[in-house]
Amino acid sequence: MKLFDFNDPFFKPLWIRIAVVAVAVLWGVFEFINGATFWGVLFVALAAVAFHGLFITFAPREPEAKDAKDE
Repeated sequence: MKLFDFNDPFFKPLWIRIAVVAVAVLWGVFEFINGATFWGVLFVALAAVAFHGLFITFAPREPEAKDAKDE
């Protein structure tokens, strides 16, 4: 069971992948600045996992086509 599906077609645009990683890094830095080391480490680790999934091993699936009779 995967917690995150980084190969979802939603993540295909580059700006979305950059935004996801940047928000996680910035939130981690924010937590470190405010003295919340645990949350800082957690969000920076999440950013590292997102970077790996969205840039290193990224292989997006094609969106599933809807059938005409489903409408």
